[in-house]
Amino acid sequence: MAYASKDLSVLAYANGFTLWHYITADAAVDVDTAGYFNTASDMLRVGDIIVANTDTDGTPTSGFFLVNANAAGVVDVADMTSVGSADTD
Repeated sequence: MAYASKDLSVLAYANGFTLWHYITADAAVDVDTAGYFNTASDMLRVGDIIVANTDTDGTPTSGFFLVNANAAGVVDVADMTSVGSADTD
């Protein structure tokens, strides 16, 4: 699959920082590939955080992506920092 603009939404904005939410059937490893968010390059800024629900049609994962580069229309996010990945009880 690929980035879908309808699945990216603003959760909060302040002082030049935006907290986003994104949901996708794509795996986190695909989402953190440089260029995945290129069509959103005019909205995403370095330092923004994307709260994400990934692989929603498989084994769902959730976490945070940090926008670590956005230059000349090419957006890159850091590898996802997972949340809720362990359930021992």
